[in-house]
Amino acid sequence: MTAASSTQSHEGRTVSRYARIAGVAMLLSIVFGFLGELYLPGKIVVRQDAAATAANIVGNPTFFRLTFAAYLVEGICDVILCVFFYVLLRPVNRNLALLSAFFGIASMVIYAVSEASFFAASIVLGDSSGMGTFTADQRNALAYLAIRLSGTIGWLFLCLYGIASMLRGYLIARSTYLPKFIGVLLMIGGVGFFLRSATYLLAPQYSSPYLLMPMALAGIPLTGWLLIRGIDPARVHRPA
Repeated sequence: MTAASSTQSHEGRTVSRYARIAGVAMLLSIVFGFLGELYLPGKIVVRQDAAATAANIVGNPTFFRLTFAAYLVEGICDVILCVFFYVLLRPVNRNLALLSAFFGIASMVIYAVSEASFFAASIVLGDSSGMGTFTADQRNALAYLAIRLSGTIGWLFLCLYGIASMLRGYLIARSTYLPKFIGVLLMIGGVGFFLRSATYLLAPQYSSPYLLMPMALAGIPLTGWLLIRGIDPARVHRPA
């Protein structure tokens, strides 16, 4: 066995080993993302009602912190996935795989800022020093504003995650060891995320959460494939 073939064989085994770990991380990201971004916040935030939202935060502090903790688990998994996807996709094109990792990390950092604004609502409503100078209504309004800012930051920078997803989808479609249709679906999902940000910024009347739905059509089968089928090491360096 030549040195080159030995190196390729080792990388194939590495990619295969990381595939199922990436599948576990994706599954955790999907579950805790649903909890931390959709389900649990929906139990706390009352649309256009600052007083009711504040009452939910003050009355259920543990539940509020669990909401943030659920996002935190998702964020950790997504950062890990940036590294894992780089390992999985670098045999196709190392530079593009690295670029997708950078976009993924940038999107996670910015979304962490968004979630920090969400958590700040509890500080505004708590017994923090300096907050006693505000009336109850003012503190309720400030807390609701912090939550609104959280959502705005998230929508504006979804495009970064969309770009990372488009790059990953392209590399998956070009690979010989992952299904091409999943790569195409991931590119479509990335375009949806990008358009959600672009329309939110430039044409709010056309911006819709439905633009995010195609990502689920890509993420769920990709997670299942990595967990169940995995990657055949012998196919990693097979010519397309």
